[in-house]
Amino acid sequence: MGVKKNKRTLSLADRGERGLVLRLLKRVVAENGREYLSQYAIAIACLVAVSATTAFLAWVMRDVIDGIFVSQDRTLLVTLPLAVFITFFIRGLASYWQGVILSKIGNNIVARYQRRLFRHLTELSVDFFSENRSAHLAARINQNVSGIRDTLNLTVTSIARDFLSLVFLVGVMIWQDPLLSGIALLAGPPVAIMISSLARKLRVATRQSIDLNARVLASMQEAAQGITVVKAFTMEEVLRRRIEELILAAEQRSNRIARITERSGPVTETVAGLAIAAVIGYSGYRAIAYGYSPGSMFAFITALLLAYDPARRLAKLQVQLERALVNAQMIYEVLDLEPRQSDPPGAPDLAIAEGEIAFDAVTFGYHPGEPVLKSLSFTAPAGQTTALIGASGGGKSTVIALIQRLYDVGGGRILVDGQDIREVTKASLRRQIAYVSQQPYMFEGTIRDNIRFGRPDATDAEVEEAARMAQALEFIELQPQGFDTPLGEHGMTLSGGQRQRLSIARALVRDAPILLLDEATSALDTRSEILVQEALDQAMKNRTVIVVAHRLSTIVNADQILVVDGGEIVERGTHGELMGQTESVYSRFHNLQSRPAGAAALALAAGIVK
Repeated sequence: MGVKKNKRTLSLADRGERGLVLRLLKRVVAENGREYLSQYAIAIACLVAVSATTAFLAWVMRDVIDGIFVSQDRTLLVTLPLAVFITFFIRGLASYWQGVILSKIGNNIVARYQRRLFRHLTELSVDFFSENRSAHLAARINQNVSGIRDTLNLTVTSIARDFLSLVFLVGVMIWQDPLLSGIALLAGPPVAIMISSLARKLRVATRQSIDLNARVLASMQEAAQGITVVKAFTMEEVLRRRIEELILAAEQRSNRIARITERSGPVTETVAGLAIAAVIGYSGYRAIAYGYSPGSMFAFITALLLAYDPARRLAKLQVQLERALVNAQMIYEVLDLEPRQSDPPGAPDLAIAEGEIAFDAVTFGYHPGEPVLKSLSFTAPAGQTTALIGASGGGKSTVIALIQRLYDVGGGRILVDGQDIREVTKASLRRQIAYVSQQPYMFEGTIRDNIRFGRPDATDAEVEEAARMAQALEFIELQPQGFDTPLGEHGMTLSGGQRQRLSIARALVRDAPILLLDEATSALDTRSEILVQEALDQAMKNRTVIVVAHRLSTIVNADQILVVDGGEIVERGTHGELMGQTESVYSRFHNLQSRPAGAAALALAAGIVK
């Protein structure tokens, strides 16, 4: 009873997998078939020509043998060779054009899905990238994107070339000898059963192989990006062992796929060999014993031998299609993800009159049951600077992220000029914000390109003025090509302070009414910090500014200082007001930073500052 139940469960699973394969195949065809209908029509016509000419070559063999070699008809010495030549010429042209057309279609499909994937990835929420390593994601997508192309090309070529070739050649065989055709076709069912069994095993092995190869590429990419850390901590041998283990696992999985894929070869060859040997033996016996026409027998055997190749390719079709569909499915798993911070239907653009920002009892946590902000309420007046200070992990940078709606609040509201930011479009909100992060990020391109990312329509003069305000001209002018100097990966050719100043220039050129600074001067030396702070003081005028800072010297002139501790505001006021409060958290922070480094460390260890 248990065995029957287990078999029934496996049967249901198989039907479910077949249903998934069919749905996936229908989706691929539905999304791409109409786009390339005319091109596929031409390619299919070429493939039909290839199939028809292949069948004609088998059919004409009877006249070649009987007419030329048996009857010795001289008139056929010109017509039949000419017909064979024309057939091969047509077949060659058709093969060329179908190959070129299908390659162009395939390349365009890959490009379309790469664009679609990148567009979709940029629309996904930040938490998606927090949960998925970027290097692993990029490597996996790079491997999977060809799955759509392979699915369509395999389907078209298998139906229009291999299937039709097989149909035409079997037609020639039946026309020549129905009995022998029945003997030859007995090889089909056992091969089909065996291929179906292999396909199920291949589906699982292919997905595992894709994941392992993605991990190998991701590990290599991360090692290259973090090479300075690798060298500094002598991690070379540790990383080598780790990557070698991944490579070995990927190699073993690829070998398993090769064994599964090629397992059909011996069975197919053996069954086909038996069928062809039986046909040759029986047809030869009939020719000797009963005087059957050698031309008919030769045409039949030619058709049978020519039919073997498309039959073999069709036998492997399910195996190849399974591999392509696994790749396609993994692409759709990404494309089907819905952004968690989506715009409401018909959401209007944010309309900013002054730029006041208000937190109204905002609660938020990155993980359920672990709140980072607890009913946080404050107002950042328009045109003024609000500074957030406090111990690390208190929620200051989370406030910056929530204003940009990189995450949605768990409770409460965030208002900009009285408008709930969840009820307006994200794009319009972020267009009104300039942001300088604690870790400046440089993109591929020149110095000018990286500053202009702040506002793509900025003129060269505006870009250069922003660089001047950010105190970046002094090192930009020393670069080999000035503003047109290409940056290395992540701007590694620049110092941390130089990258930060370019990041500040990017924010300045945006010229937005709201300016968010998350430790904007953290990577600068004392001299650069003073210069940049002067530039920021100018940039902050008539803007709503929220500053996260650990260095209190950078925020003493803020209009409002909020001390954040454990996701709550414990103190608020100006620098003078907070310093005037006895034993305030702010004054303890200030006094600690004013002490020599050794005394500050002792005070911190003694618990003077939380």
